[in-house]
Amino acid sequence: MRSHAASSASSRLARLVPFASASESGAADPNGSPAPTSLPLEDEESLSLGGYRFPPKEIRDIVDAPPLPVLSFSPHRDKILFLKRRSLPPLSELARPEEKLAGIRIDGNYNARSRMSFYTGIGIHSLADDGKLGPEQQVHGFPDGAKINFVSWSRDGRHLSFSIRFDEEDNNSGKLRLWVADVESGKARPLFQSPDIFLNAVFDNFVWVNDSMLLVCIIPISRGAPPKKPLVPSGPKVQSNEQKNVVQVRTFQDLLKDEYDEDLFDYYSTSQLVLVSLDGTMKPVGPPAVYTSIDPSPDDKYILVSSIHRPYSYIVPCGRFPKKVELWTTTGKFIREICDLPLAEDIPIAFNSVRRGKRSINWRPDKPSTLYWVETQDGGDAKTEVSPRDIVYMESAEPINGEQPEVLHKLDLRYGGISWCDDTLALVYESWYKTRRTRTWVIAPDSKNVNPRILFDRSSEDAYSDPGSPMMRRTQAGTYVIAKIKKQDEGTYILLNGRGATPEGNIPFLDLFDVNTGVKERIWESDSQKYYETVVALMSDYTDGELPIDQLRILTSKESKTENTQYFLQAWPDKKSFQITNFPHPYPQLASLQKEMIKYQRKDGVQLTATLYLPPGYSPTKDGPLPCLVWSYPGEFKSKDAAGQVRGSPNEFAGIGPTSPLLWLARGFAILSGPTIPIIGEGDEEANDRYVEQLVASAEAAVEEVIRRGVAHPNKIAVGGHSYGAFMTANLLAHAPHLFCCGISRSGAYNRTLTPFGFQNEDRTLWEATNTYIEMSPFMSANKIKKPILLIHGEEDNNSGTLTMQSDRFFNALKGHGTLCRLVILPFESHAVNLRILLKISLSQLLDLCPTVKVHKRMRFILHQGLYCDKAAAFHIFHPSSATPTTDLLQEGCGHTE
Repeated sequence: MRSHAASSASSRLARLVPFASASESGAADPNGSPAPTSLPLEDEESLSLGGYRFPPKEIRDIVDAPPLPVLSFSPHRDKILFLKRRSLPPLSELARPEEKLAGIRIDGNYNARSRMSFYTGIGIHSLADDGKLGPEQQVHGFPDGAKINFVSWSRDGRHLSFSIRFDEEDNNSGKLRLWVADVESGKARPLFQSPDIFLNAVFDNFVWVNDSMLLVCIIPISRGAPPKKPLVPSGPKVQSNEQKNVVQVRTFQDLLKDEYDEDLFDYYSTSQLVLVSLDGTMKPVGPPAVYTSIDPSPDDKYILVSSIHRPYSYIVPCGRFPKKVELWTTTGKFIREICDLPLAEDIPIAFNSVRRGKRSINWRPDKPSTLYWVETQDGGDAKTEVSPRDIVYMESAEPINGEQPEVLHKLDLRYGGISWCDDTLALVYESWYKTRRTRTWVIAPDSKNVNPRILFDRSSEDAYSDPGSPMMRRTQAGTYVIAKIKKQDEGTYILLNGRGATPEGNIPFLDLFDVNTGVKERIWESDSQKYYETVVALMSDYTDGELPIDQLRILTSKESKTENTQYFLQAWPDKKSFQITNFPHPYPQLASLQKEMIKYQRKDGVQLTATLYLPPGYSPTKDGPLPCLVWSYPGEFKSKDAAGQVRGSPNEFAGIGPTSPLLWLARGFAILSGPTIPIIGEGDEEANDRYVEQLVASAEAAVEEVIRRGVAHPNKIAVGGHSYGAFMTANLLAHAPHLFCCGISRSGAYNRTLTPFGFQNEDRTLWEATNTYIEMSPFMSANKIKKPILLIHGEEDNNSGTLTMQSDRFFNALKGHGTLCRLVILPFESHAVNLRILLKISLSQLLDLCPTVKVHKRMRFILHQGLYCDKAAAFHIFHPSSATPTTDLLQEGCGHTE
């Protein structure tokens, strides 16, 4: 396995071994082992000697199954790309050197973010009105083995742009080159005439300005070799707080450490902007700088340019560095400075706290060149009571006669974005995490005589009352605005696309909604009996003005417990359905797995749910109880009613990723996936003050339910989780040892005194809630853990709060009390490399499938920042009407949630 001759599959599959060995290593409760099979002798020997090894074949076959392609639709929805990809990267990819600078990780050879996922090929299909795909046209002309990134359509849909990189001995060959392809012929070629011009993809990289020109961030041609680290330091590292400022920050990782790091950060992140036409003609624009965002105006006349500059910080990541936003013409002429924000080291840790000054600066998508932004009125401190709390402003790119910015709207909660439509309609979102309140306002942006009014006012936790998010249509300028629907009457109608949460599970819907009267008409709904269907995108969105209801076309997805996702066209007025894709089942050996959404109660009456998976062909009466793996992740709530609501659908397809607990179905396990572990703090009560009590009660209810059903052996139930789920696992083994025979904790944090300025959704400091920090820390209860526990951690964990040291110290504490335990440190791995790859692919797809300006900005930011977020947080990113505590963290680049 250590030789170069080992296949890439061997390398990447080896990374699953610690997860597999949790039940195969002999780490079992004296009363029973969770392992259904014994190890072959050679496996036992390899385990005792250390090193990598293969997981069992039945798991290997699932992980090594080729992934399905990612889909991307053309602007006119008449063509579709199949972006082809491979499964897990080999260890050689993870072993590439990284520069850890200012909260980000850079591959110096690529001059891009490290460990980027990539596509291996691009197939183009024509898409007929009846959903039939034409024969595949392969994009060709680039070298074999090329790694493809950042695929984007020109506005007219005639060209594709993308980056190419490939690894050879020459260091330059690894850097990213910009290519373009003709969509009709599939012929691809390098865009720049010189082979020595490379993309700088550390932050933003390139964007189409119009149908024939791109604005590109390149590595400055005159750049020399990287700075060399001094052999002798220039002096001690000194930090001071002589002004006695209150500066509280969470435990960010990969921060700058000294002047050498600052120089290295500048070296890799500095770009030169150039305008380049399709014939390769190039023109430099502006001076070299650390450009983080380039955004052309809808009329292609201006560019909104964001950059960061010194002085840098050693305690916060680059998202809080001094930030300058300027307005240029597309020819590079400087117009004016929008803002120059100072270093933001002192953003309070309380949720909904933000940076002072102008933020969320964007172009109005329904206007040629109008800017809007928001400014806090509370100094950025969520604990300051003030009304209004945020004010949204708007002004022309070049104000005439010194006119001042116009106040668009005032908010008493924290600004959460705008969905624009036209002069008469826009939706403004605000939310407040502490109360879980979220409100949607209807405004008429250009009609001062029309008063704003509240459209929706609800709890963000109340999934059952979620009205859905507006469907967006593409404009001729390539922006996205709310789609207005035309009926026979004179009402103002839009489409609301919702999850449709119900006590029986999610039943997604599409409502025709009258903004003026609030009357809804359900025009589409998912099949609730066998299938789970969702509305993915509006396919008749290239028509300006109101869209007649009888010309409506939407893209939907459809799946079931045993059938993987396929895509369909739905056409009005007959609502005919045309299937577009016919993807094969990714793991047919588990096609007949058993899945059930189950409900049960906690002893305090809170309704709980979980998804129970059983192996194909299993019968409790015939086969008896199975070893069971419980895999979960706790969540915080403000009300018992909201905590007890059902989320998810019993008909969703069981996707199995390379680190999914569902892999154990192939080994004959029962899997209780995602049992709800609500930590509730009603009223003025903080949820974490009763964390352990509620955690144990939820786990007891889950275990009692699987035993009652006869599917789980009482002495063979294991518990596991990732990140905050790992924290949960260690706490359960400490405080509920009667429930589980062993545990698996992956990438967790176990000593909360090492994260003293807040963690997860806790925004009190260690000194404000000392008892809570101590009682929640399983490190402090290491002497109580007697059941076997497997600790897994990436050696290069980059998540805030989950330093690899957390597992090291927890393992030593366990070992000091004689606990049967094992610590596996995975070389080169970060917090969740597989989650990161899948999330980036999903976001890339969604950029074309369901973009709004707000959503597009957030997704693009995450793509370039390399941030992580869990599935729930990701949903909020895609649905701006939902409130989430991660909103401002994601917008400001402060880090990522645990």
